[in-house]
Amino acid sequence: MDIFALFTTRVIDALHALYPGLDSGLLARVVVEPPRDAAHGDLSTNAAMVVAKPLGKNPREVATALVEHFKADADVTSVEVAGPGFINFRLANAIWHQVLRSVAAQGADFGRSNAGRGEKVNVEYVSANPTGPMHVGHTRGAVFGDALASLMAWSGYDVTREYYINDTGGQTIILGRSALLRYRQALGETIEIPSGFYPGDYLIPVGEALKAEYGTSLLDKPEEEAVLIAREAALAVMMDLIRADLAQLNIHHDVFFSERTLHGVGGDIESTLAWLREEGMVYEGRLEAPKGKTPEDWEDREQTLFRATDYGDDTDRALIKSDGSYTYFAADIAYHRNKYLRGFKHMINVLGADHSGYVKRLQAAVKAVSHGEADMDVRICQLVRLLKNGEPFKMSKRSGDLVTLSDVVEEVGSDATRFMLLFRRNDASMDFDFALVKEQTRDNPVFYVQYAHARACSIFRTARRDMPDLDLSAAALAGAEVELLSSPADLELIRMVATWPRTVAAAAIAHEPHRLAFYVHDLAAAFHGFWAKGKDDPSLRFVNPSDAKLTLARLALVDAVRQVISNGLGILGVTAPEELS
Repeated sequence: MDIFALFTTRVIDALHALYPGLDSGLLARVVVEPPRDAAHGDLSTNAAMVVAKPLGKNPREVATALVEHFKADADVTSVEVAGPGFINFRLANAIWHQVLRSVAAQGADFGRSNAGRGEKVNVEYVSANPTGPMHVGHTRGAVFGDALASLMAWSGYDVTREYYINDTGGQTIILGRSALLRYRQALGETIEIPSGFYPGDYLIPVGEALKAEYGTSLLDKPEEEAVLIAREAALAVMMDLIRADLAQLNIHHDVFFSERTLHGVGGDIESTLAWLREEGMVYEGRLEAPKGKTPEDWEDREQTLFRATDYGDDTDRALIKSDGSYTYFAADIAYHRNKYLRGFKHMINVLGADHSGYVKRLQAAVKAVSHGEADMDVRICQLVRLLKNGEPFKMSKRSGDLVTLSDVVEEVGSDATRFMLLFRRNDASMDFDFALVKEQTRDNPVFYVQYAHARACSIFRTARRDMPDLDLSAAALAGAEVELLSSPADLELIRMVATWPRTVAAAAIAHEPHRLAFYVHDLAAAFHGFWAKGKDDPSLRFVNPSDAKLTLARLALVDAVRQVISNGLGILGVTAPEELS
C-alpha cells in the first residue's frame, strides 16, 4: 500500500470531477508528498498550482475547491490551503493501520512495483581493465552498480548486469609483456620490472602456468608472438581473479562483453561505421585544437568525424586515428549500438571519477544509434579515501601500489563494505574509515541498521519467553487489532514505515540507491527511539504480559519495521541478521 500513490490518484480523480477535460500530461505533474514540516500534516500536494494557470484561475481558488471536495473523504480528518496554493492533509488513524495490514499481507514484496513494466534495462558497471585484481577505486562502482541493478529489478525492469572487458589495446600488450617477465622468472631468471609494467605478484602464477604449458619453448618464439601468448594467458587469469574478487561482495554479472569482438573485418565497429555513413552521421573534416593544446602537440588533419554536436555533445568526435586504427570512441559507439540491437532502450553506465568527460559523448552516441528511442544515464562514482581513526590508512597489497577489493572485504566484511559505500551519494567523494565500520555503536551506520533488525527479532524471542501461550504466527500478526495503536509514538513509527514504497519508487526513478541506505538508517533510528521510550513509559513497551491484544498489535508493528529493513537491506545486498555477536 503506497499512501502517496493512493492519494495522488484521489487528487487527480477530484480534479477530473471538478474540472472535466484536464490534460493527462498536465496532471502527471501533480505530486503528493510529505510536507517539509511534519507539523503541517501528513500529506501535501501541489495540484492547485499545477492546474490553475491552464484553467485561468487563482491557485488558492482551485485549492479551496479541492479542500471542499476532500472534506467528505472518510480517510481525511482535516484538509487546508497553505501558502500560495498547497493543500495539506491530515489522515485518519485507520489509514495508517491499513499500512500495517498491507505489510503483513505483502511481506517481502511490500514496496515492490511494476513501474518498469518488464522493459529491458542494461546496467554496465565495473568494466575495469583486466590487468590486475579489483582495487578499492573499482569497489565503489561495483557496489553502486549492483545495488542499482537490484533496485531496478525490484521496480519491475528486466535487468541485465553487464561487464565490458577492455581486452584489446596497448594496456593488454603491457600485460602480456609483464606476464612474459614472470614466465622468465619462473624459468629461474632474475628479472627487473621496468617502469610502466604491471608489478603485482598476482602475475607470478601466470608465469608458472606458462612454464608448465610451454616449458622453455616461448623463449624460442619471436617476442611479438610470445607476448600475445602471454597476454591471452594473463587475460584469462585476470578475469577469473576479477570474478572471484567480485564474488566476495556477492556481485555476479549476466554478460561479460569482450571489446575484442567489436574489432576486425566484419566486426561491430566496421558495420557501425558503414551504417553511420549511410545515415549521414559522419563526415570528413577538421577539428579545432582542444583548449590547452599547442600546434606542437596537436595534429591538424582532415579525418572521419561523428556529428556528435547534432546529438548534444560539445564537439564532433574523431572515429579513425592517423594510423588507420579506430579510436576508443568508435568502439564506444559500436558497443552501444550493439546494446540497442540487443533490445535495450534503457542503458545505465557506471563509471569512475576520471570518466566524467565521457557523459555527453556517450549520451550522444546512444541517441544517434537509436534515433532517439533509447536513453542513457551515466552515473559517476567519485573517489574513496581510506582512513583509520581519521588518518590515511595503508594496507598490505596484492597489486603493487593499490589497495584491493579483497583487502577491504577481508578487513571489514562484505556487509560493511557495501553499506558504507552506499551511505553517500555516488557523485560525492567519501571517506571510508576502517575503525568506524568495526565499531558496534550508533556511530557506525551499518551496525546501527543491522542492530535494529536484530533487535526486532530479539523482541519476538522475548515475547515467546514471557508469553508462551501467545500465538505469534504470521496469520495471528496479520489479524492483530492494530487499531489499538493510537499513541503518537505508534503513529509516528507507522508513518515512517508507510513512506517505504514512495522512497523505493523515487530511488528507482532517480537511479539513486543511496536513498534506500538513508531511509533504512532513519527507520532504524525511529525504531530504536521507540524502544527507548518504552524503557520510561510501560504503556509503550512492545511486550506487555498483562495485555495480550496490545502486545500482539505492537508486535505487528515491530514485524513491519523488521520486514521493511530487511527489504531495504536486501536491495542493497546487505544481510539482515537475526542476532549480532
